[in-house]
Amino acid sequence: MALQCGIVGLPNVGKSTLFNCLSNAKAQSANFPFCTIEPNVGVITVPDERLNKLTELVKPQRVVPNTIEIVDIAGLVKGASKGEGLGNQFLGNIRATNAIIHVLRCFDDGNIIHVDGSVDPIRDKEIIDTELQLKDLDTVTKRIQKIEKQAKSDKDAKREFDLLSVIKSHLETGQSARSAALSVEEFEEIAGLGLLTQKPVMYVCNVDEGSVVSGNKYVDLVKQAVAGENAEVLVISAKIESEIAELESYEERQMFLQDLGLDESGVHKLIRAAYSLLDLYTYFTAGVQEVRAWTITKGFTAPQAAGVIHTDFEKGFIRAEVIKYNDFVTLGSENACKEAGKLGVEGKSYVVEDGDIMHFRFNV
Repeated sequence: MALQCGIVGLPNVGKSTLFNCLSNAKAQSANFPFCTIEPNVGVITVPDERLNKLTELVKPQRVVPNTIEIVDIAGLVKGASKGEGLGNQFLGNIRATNAIIHVLRCFDDGNIIHVDGSVDPIRDKEIIDTELQLKDLDTVTKRIQKIEKQAKSDKDAKREFDLLSVIKSHLETGQSARSAALSVEEFEEIAGLGLLTQKPVMYVCNVDEGSVVSGNKYVDLVKQAVAGENAEVLVISAKIESEIAELESYEERQMFLQDLGLDESGVHKLIRAAYSLLDLYTYFTAGVQEVRAWTITKGFTAPQAAGVIHTDFEKGFIRAEVIKYNDFVTLGSENACKEAGKLGVEGKSYVVEDGDIMHFRFNV
């Protein structure tokens, strides 16, 4: 599954610095707007201690973790929805992603220019939100105009017209599409429009070193502002993350984190949160040739999970052999789980759980 999260925000909030820490790619980072013109894409490994533990037990020839693509999208500015600051290009890049990581500047530093002259993460958030909402409003309005006549006589067109009318009214109040009063199924019906504000979002407060543990006044304001959005807020110092990235050994990085009072790096937290943001689960295949993590959407059945490996697995699905992760770790091997009666045989209706270790039987 090709999963993408787009990093967005105003110019000079720390997006490219954070992207560099995430991917070890060297996106240009400079003290002026539009430093990043083309989206930089980094393939990020999803940290998962379960995969490490399975690798220790199975000792396979190779290990394949889950990954997410992180796209560093150039800084948006007021008027982007109408093409200001190369806005149309940037908004198109956002449209191609599955979720949005919205970076907000939550630190004071007179040496780093702010595009609007002062630090105000709520204003910055509202600028980005407004531009995305205006673009969506334009998209929805044009679609409504296209199907309005057809909706008077066609049942499906009437259904779409009604759903889009709800979205349009919601956007006109200055709210994002994702918070409109529609069911999951109704949102899926209009997913083809690719609305920007329908995508799940996570806010990343980029703070100074002294605020990375407890936050600061700016972080508090952000949390208050997004309280009704059901969105996650992460506190990260891009400056600290860049310093961590320069340390070569795991031991050095851990000591550095401990000195700061942190259990793990902000980058690891962000990657896992981005994975969770997309409502994803992981299942594993574990054999001597390969231990591998597979990405599925929460609620997938066994045949759907098999189809992630190959479509033929889903078409010819017979059954799935399933071992729970905790049982595998406790007993130490697949054979031990079989002998203890901990290997279950599941059919087409089985809903895969996060961490399942699976083996599929299928007809070619």
